[in-house]
Amino acid sequence: MTKIRFIISLLTVALAATALAASEIIESVIAPPSAEHPRNSEGDVIVLKDGTLLVAWTDFYGGVPGDFALARISGARSTDGGRTWGEHSTMVENTGGMNIMSVSFLRLGSGEILFFYCVKNTRTDLKLYVRRSADEARTWSEPLRITPETGYHVMNNARAIQLQDGRIICPVAWTEEAIRQGEIYRAVMYFSDDEGHSWTRGRGETYCDKRGAMEPGVIELHDGRLLQIIRTQFGMIWHAHSSDRGDTWTEAKPWTVVTPEAPSTLVRLPDNGDFLLVYNPIAQMNGVSHSGRRTPMATALSSDEGATWSKMKLVENDLTRTYAYFSVRIHDGRVLLVYHAAKDDLSTLKFKSIPIGWFRE
Repeated sequence: MTKIRFIISLLTVALAATALAASEIIESVIAPPSAEHPRNSEGDVIVLKDGTLLVAWTDFYGGVPGDFALARISGARSTDGGRTWGEHSTMVENTGGMNIMSVSFLRLGSGEILFFYCVKNTRTDLKLYVRRSADEARTWSEPLRITPETGYHVMNNARAIQLQDGRIICPVAWTEEAIRQGEIYRAVMYFSDDEGHSWTRGRGETYCDKRGAMEPGVIELHDGRLLQIIRTQFGMIWHAHSSDRGDTWTEAKPWTVVTPEAPSTLVRLPDNGDFLLVYNPIAQMNGVSHSGRRTPMATALSSDEGATWSKMKLVENDLTRTYAYFSVRIHDGRVLLVYHAAKDDLSTLKFKSIPIGWFRE
């Protein structure tokens, strides 16, 4: 009996350790700021087939953090679920007149990986490019330009998606010239039906008043339509629908979520189909810049595709910092988050791995 009790004790300890690991929230810093690298932001994460996490992000260098400062795409890997990260490497050197930024990874149904980023030459010339890898991010193809038209084309980090029927959608906001009086962004979709080898610009454009339809994101609904969520200057997310796989869109209208002029990220949980929204939940419509600060970092769930929402849960609640440009990936029952936490013009790239159950508690 003593031996049996000993074995039972060992099994009990092992089960308890497994349960603890399953409920553990993993948190780490991927890239802290420094005088030379003041801003680390707009990143994305992909899980490679051997379980390694690969993160790539916009690495501003030269001591200046602004959107038009020098930046390259840097990367780092983790082999322990995001607890620690290896040395930083340059994934793409700066080939733009100003910078390159805003990474999106996409694992195709075929198994290949697409790697999107923007090349910024001037305030009137920002283009979206894609590369591909067939060997788990060891090597990449030459870049292919997705947006040949003139103008300033923005696709946020972690935005590219592949629909159930295989079409790839890149939601882009474009304007003739960035940061000028009277600029207006319009959202348009670029799509590919041959796994990213060629691209077509959608016929429809989405408009909003004031500064326009900024930093759109897209998700596929159960009925086959697409839902577009939009950053606006109205203290709310706006939305539009497409019934033709992203080619044309309904008129944009206010949605159901309050947020400042800031990007939000929407994904679907694979186990039950709920929406998971990551966003900033406080807007101030009294003349404050960007309708308020991008803090705290909140999440909410919806079981009816955005009609109603659960009580929000805070991922970050330090109101002295701002949080933005959220990458949200689901893997092995966990939500993998990459985002920047900023204070005093210094931006830290952070990582969190949270069990899906935590969001439902």
